Amino acid sequence: MTTERHYESDCLVVGGGLAGIVTALELLNHGKSVTLLDADHAEAFGGQANNAFGGMLLINTDEQKKNRIHDSPELLLNDWLTAGEFNDDDVWGQRWAREYAYHCKTDVYDWLRQYGISFFPAVQWVERGNHGNGNSLPRYHIAWGCGRGVVQTLIKRLRQHQHASRLRICFQHRVTGLCRDESSGHIIGCTGSYLDQPFAVKAEATIICSGGINGNLERVKQHWDPCYGPFPENILNGVSPAADGSVHDQVAAVGGQVVNLNQMWNYAAGISHPQPQFERHGLSLIPPRSALWLNAYGQRIGPEPMVTGFDTHDLCKRTGKQPGQYTWQIMNWKIAAKELAISGTDENPLFRDKKLLPLIWQTLRGNHALIRWLVDHCEDVVCADSLAELVPKMQHVAGDSLLNQSDLEQAVESYDAMIKRGPTFWNDEQLRKLQQLRNWRSDKLRTCKFQPILDPKAGPLIAIRERIVSRKSMGGMLTNLESQVLDHAQQPIPGLYAAGEAAGFGGGGIAGIRSLEGTFLSNCILNGRRAAQAIIKREAL
Repeated sequence: MTTERHYESDCLVVGGGLAGIVTALELLNHGKSVTLLDADHAEAFGGQANNAFGGMLLINTDEQKKNRIHDSPELLLNDWLTAGEFNDDDVWGQRWAREYAYHCKTDVYDWLRQYGISFFPAVQWVERGNHGNGNSLPRYHIAWGCGRGVVQTLIKRLRQHQHASRLRICFQHRVTGLCRDESSGHIIGCTGSYLDQPFAVKAEATIICSGGINGNLERVKQHWDPCYGPFPENILNGVSPAADGSVHDQVAAVGGQVVNLNQMWNYAAGISHPQPQFERHGLSLIPPRSALWLNAYGQRIGPEPMVTGFDTHDLCKRTGKQPGQYTWQIMNWKIAAKELAISGTDENPLFRDKKLLPLIWQTLRGNHALIRWLVDHCEDVVCADSLAELVPKMQHVAGDSLLNQSDLEQAVESYDAMIKRGPTFWNDEQLRKLQQLRNWRSDKLRTCKFQPILDPKAGPLIAIRERIVSRKSMGGMLTNLESQVLDHAQQPIPGLYAAGEAAGFGGGGIAGIRSLEGTFLSNCILNGRRAAQAIIKREAL
C-alpha cells in the first residue's frame, strides 16, 4: 500500500525557476514558511535562467548614466506599448507594462544589486524596431555572470537564509491538481506525484511559477499563430521539455483564465545543438549583421533584407514563410569571429566567469574558438574556400534540391559590388542599418566595417542553416498587479497567484506581440516580488 506524503506551510511555490526562487526568498524575508516544489531534478534548480544569457531591460541605471543615456519611464512605456501592439482586451498586460516601466529600477535593478549581482558596464541596444517601433535607447543590461550567476546567487541566499529552517524544497514533485476549499473557494494547496508516490501540500497561499509551454512542441503546435506561417515541422526546441504547460491546465480547471498562448517569443536563427540534451535541442544564435540572409534557393530575402537587432518578431514571421521554413546566412570567417555569438550561459564563458580583460581582448580580436567549435561540431554549419565548394555542402545539409548556385553567387557578388562602390553610392537597406548600428559604440565594437563576403583575406567562407527555435511563452495565466490569478469574471481566485513565464511575465502577456528583449528574467523578479508582497500585505490586514 502506497502512503501519501503530506506537507504543510504558510505558502506553496510551484516551480523552482527564477520566479519561484525570488518569490520564496521574499516570503522568507518576511518570516513565512514555504514549500517549494519543482518537477525537475535537483541539478536543474534554477530552471531556464541557468542557461540564459542574462540580459535585462532596465532604465535609469548606473550603467545607463555612465554611457550618457538619458532615459525615462515615460519613454520606455511609450516604446513598450508601440512595440507590443496590444489588443483592447489586454488590459492587465498594459497595466503590468506600466508597472514595469516605473518600477524596474527600484524593484529589479536595485534589488539585485543588494544581493551582490552586478551588470556588464556596456549597455546594448537591441530590438530597435525596423521602423523606429522598438527601443528608442540602449537598455539591454547583461548580468555579470549571466543568468546562471543571477539564479545561483539567489539560490545560495535561499539556502543560507536566517529562516532557512522554514523552507522545504522538494524536487521531482509534479503537481497534478490544485486543491480548493469548497465552502470558501479558496485554493489551499495541491496534489501530485513524486516517483509514482502521491503527495499533498496544504498552504494558505499557492504561487504558480511553473514556466511556460514552449518545451512541449506539440503544445506549441496547438497554439501556433498563423502570422508565422504554418507550424514548422523542422522547429527546434530551445528549452527543457519540463516546460510543458501542464500546470496551466490545473489553473484552468479551477477557473483561472489562461490567455494569449499564441503569443510566443521564438527566434529565427536557431541551429541544432552540437551536444543535445533532449530531442530537437536547439541553440539560438545572435547572428552576424554583416552576413547575407538568404532563402533556401540562395536568393537574398527582400525587398527589405533580414538583419538581426531590430525586430525579432518580424524575423520569425518572415522565416516561417520562406520555402522549406529555413534560411541561410552566408559570411566569411572574419565576420563570424567578430559578430556571431550564441545566446546562453555556457556559450559565453567569459561573461559567465566574469573575466573582463579576456572578454575585452576577445571583442577586439574575435571569438575564433566559438566559430571553430561550430564548424567542427554543428551539423548546420559548413565551411569552404569558395562558393563553388560551399554549395554542395549546403545542399547536403539541407537535404533537398532547392539551392541554386547561380542565384547564390549573384546575391553575394551584387552585395559585395555595392560595398565596393563606397558610401556615396550605397543604396541598400542592410548597409544603412549597419551604418546606424555602428553609431552606437557598443555595436561598433562588435560590427565589421562594411565587410565584403568574398574577401580573400577574410576567408574561408561559412554558411549556416537557421530555423525557428521555440523559446518563451508570452501568454499565460491572467493576473492583476498583485499577481493574483483572475477568473472569467475578472475576479481574483482566493489563495492563487502566478508569476514569471507562467503568468506571461505579468497579466497573461506583459509584452503584447513583441518583446523589447530583456523583459523575461526581470519580470520573473518583479512578478515574484509582487506576489509575495501581496500575500504579506493581505495577512497584515
